[in-house]
Amino acid sequence: MSQETSTPGYGTGTAQSGNGLAVAGLVCGLVGLLFLPIILGPLALIFGGIGWSKANRGAKHKGVAIAAVVLGIADLVIMAVLFAVAVNNGGSVFVNLG
Repeated sequence: MSQETSTPGYGTGTAQSGNGLAVAGLVCGLVGLLFLPIILGPLALIFGGIGWSKANRGAKHKGVAIAAVVLGIADLVIMAVLFAVAVNNGGSVFVNLG
């Protein structure tokens, strides 16, 4: 006969499969749109990819993991565009429109 262990007032001890890496990837992707896309973009891709893999194996937040991967790619594209603009303007990111 098996006994169920539980702490009074807290219910049963069922383990939930969270997906913190997906959430971390989403945060890195969102912050990377504004600050340090060269660092946070790849981190968003890595964390989102691992979170996506965990979600395929039953963890929650698959949509969050996919969003993290998309935002990581967007971060890297923005970084590449800013780098190309800087190279064409002699090292300055600002464009003289006048």
